[in-house]
Amino acid sequence: MKKITIQGIGWDEKSSYQRGPAQAPPLIRQALHSGSMNQMSELGQSLEGPRIIDAGDFPISAYFDIERITAQHLAGGHKVLSLGGDHSMTYPIIRAYAAHYPELAILQIDAHSDLYDSFAGDEHSHACPFARIMENGLAARLVQVGIRTLNPHQAAQAERFGVEVHEMKSLDLSQPFRFSQPLYLTLDLDGLDPAYAPGVSHHEPGGLTSREVIRLIQELEADIVGADIVEYNPDRDHQGMTAFLAAKLLKEIAGRMLEE
Repeated sequence: MKKITIQGIGWDEKSSYQRGPAQAPPLIRQALHSGSMNQMSELGQSLEGPRIIDAGDFPISAYFDIERITAQHLAGGHKVLSLGGDHSMTYPIIRAYAAHYPELAILQIDAHSDLYDSFAGDEHSHACPFARIMENGLAARLVQVGIRTLNPHQAAQAERFGVEVHEMKSLDLSQPFRFSQPLYLTLDLDGLDPAYAPGVSHHEPGGLTSREVIRLIQELEADIVGADIVEYNPDRDHQGMTAFLAAKLLKEIAGRMLEE
């Protein structure tokens, strides 16, 4: 029986513009358990019962503590769903995953490709995690969806690493994304249009709708072995809209991860 450990990563030290995502994990949980929604995914999986283990929130003082915490949870044979936190956390999480999944694929939903070699002098900035992942051979395939800020440097990085970039300007969601390798799904909430997710640090108009993201998750042809939801900034939210969206997406992602 597949089980999921949920871990909250209280980390935003690598944010380049505004801090705030370290506050996010308990607020996503608060929305999930508020009574406003039940614990069922749209595809009929329940988050209630022994298959979901909430390990709680982990304040992070040193960056690679994220890898250690994730490795501890993976050691139990569970899938791990992480609540962030800024997007820099995905690199140490994937370092932990690489020990268990040497042929891992990653699907990244995001406004930004996060492929900078370095940003503001920091190679571990939240603008850099996928450069670190790819240059270290931690993913066999990286697919990016919703990108709408691709500059020449990041385009060159994408070509260098063989990244499959689906820019928003020409995005075709008529066919499901298919993965033969075990899949890690990383969801940056700024991949959605800020009309749906105002609670993010980087407002980039012209993004995905909430229904498009839900449908993309539901139609994925893949074994989802891990996931994260990152870059929720409560300081920018409006009436908890983004917290409730994150909780909804958590249910849909966890539901797919629980499928036998």
